[in-house]
Amino acid sequence: MSLLDAKVAAARLAGAVSRRAGRGGTSLPGKLLLRLEPRAVGRLADRLPEGTAVVSATNGKTTTTAMAAAILRRAGHRLVHNRTGANMAGGVAGALLEASRRGRIDGDLGLFEVDEFWLDRLADELRPRALLLGNLFRDQLDRFGELDAIADRWATLVARLPDAALALNADDPMIADLGRDRDGEVIYFGIEDAAVALPELQHAADAKHCRRCGGPYTHERVFLGHLGHYHCPRCGARRPQPQVAAEAIQLKGLNGSRYRLRTPEGAVDIELPLPGLYNIYNSLGAASLALALGVGLDDIAVALQEAGPAFGRAEAVPIGGRELLMLLVKNPAGANEVLRTLALEDGEHDALVVLNDRIADGRDVSWIWDADWELAAGRLRRVTCSGTRAAEMALRLKYAGVPTDRIAVVPEPARGLDAALAEGEGRLVAIPTYTAMLELRGLLADRGAVGGSFG
Repeated sequence: MSLLDAKVAAARLAGAVSRRAGRGGTSLPGKLLLRLEPRAVGRLADRLPEGTAVVSATNGKTTTTAMAAAILRRAGHRLVHNRTGANMAGGVAGALLEASRRGRIDGDLGLFEVDEFWLDRLADELRPRALLLGNLFRDQLDRFGELDAIADRWATLVARLPDAALALNADDPMIADLGRDRDGEVIYFGIEDAAVALPELQHAADAKHCRRCGGPYTHERVFLGHLGHYHCPRCGARRPQPQVAAEAIQLKGLNGSRYRLRTPEGAVDIELPLPGLYNIYNSLGAASLALALGVGLDDIAVALQEAGPAFGRAEAVPIGGRELLMLLVKNPAGANEVLRTLALEDGEHDALVVLNDRIADGRDVSWIWDADWELAAGRLRRVTCSGTRAAEMALRLKYAGVPTDRIAVVPEPARGLDAALAEGEGRLVAIPTYTAMLELRGLLADRGAVGGSFG
């Protein structure tokens, strides 16, 4: 047994002991391994015969990676994949650790979702064959800083990976700019249907100025936040033409969408079971990554049409005679798309909104004032506000126009869930922030409604 494999065995044993004691989640064994061997990610990834692919974005990376995993498995790949969304160093190391057996690794291709702040460090270790960059939105400013700081780090990383194929969102100017001077393979993806455009740039839109010259972008169309069709009148930079595109889009509220997927390999109609324009973007990214890895269009189409929700993202859970649908939000752009999707549904909704301000959520929750809760305010029959900042969430909804007699404030999540389930019938829409989603899912697991939660 090599020294590395001895460390792998020790970390696996320590993780198992900790889990039996009720401490730690999916990242803990990986964190232990990295303490024993700081270069473990790179050394274990080197054992994958077909290398690695990496996905990062502010919004949608867990769902995009889950879609990509389904496509690649259908194409016959045996994946090593951090499927629970543990996307920092410990989570990636943990996925590699779990697949490692006596000097070998149980898989041929690594597929890793990576936190945007950790991307440059982990990509240097993973040396991906293909890198999918989905979007950059303002998120957790207390942790990430301004978008330009992340974009600069990503630009430096891309320059260090000249042989990696890039799958880039053409509709995000900060992402598209990363491929403009690229000599290697770049696949751009985007939306080509003006009928689903917003009437104007949203208040919460980011990336309003050109990274090349600083001039303000002119947007011909806006689809989500700052994503859309744009150009810079000052220097002439403009949105690249996407090779992978969504056309003829039909949004069906919470029931999914239909669109025409156009690729260099041909075109096919997709019935996507996940809701919202944001999941169309996620599916385009997954398709682009798969094409970069040599997967055929038939496998892509079938896998997308069978796509299930990622952990806590559009999961539907039966409980208490009702269906609880979880729609994770964590920043204005993501919240606006959830609210836009709700507004497309007929009738009124019962909602449980759980707002936390823990470290993984971002301590600063002022972003809720930039999200357009007004989009769905007139469609909310009853709203239960829970979490560490429940009262502030209730205040925001009041200012959005939700009548106060329709708002209940129940800070403790278990009691909040019970109160929301007790009011009304049919579907209950849960809108939690990240740690609130984990908490809520843990409550559902304790009640036998879902499998055990991840951490």
